[in-house]
Amino acid sequence: MGANSSLGPHVDCYNQGNITIGSNTVISQKTYLCASSHDYTKSDFPLILKPITIGNGVWVAADAFIGPGVRIENNAIIAARAVVNKKVDENAVVGGNPAKQIKTRIIE
Repeated sequence: MGANSSLGPHVDCYNQGNITIGSNTVISQKTYLCASSHDYTKSDFPLILKPITIGNGVWVAADAFIGPGVRIENNAIIAARAVVNKKVDENAVVGGNPAKQIKTRIIE
């Protein structure tokens, strides 16, 4: 976790796969960061580790789900309760289930 970043209360870091969080980033309360899954194509459902990378200046709002293998680029915003299962571009504001880009963040 980078400088000046924080994890809010009750954030769940399911980090069997690595989770990297940049600087000046806020992960709000009750967010779930899930860095692993299971291979459902095999009968024994073996564990698959898929790291999560969250950049600098990111805000992940309350109760969001960030799935295995997701990369969130710098200055992105993840809306409350969003379900993120794929890469989020720099300065993107995303929300919904599944998360989709709502607009581009303009920093003044």
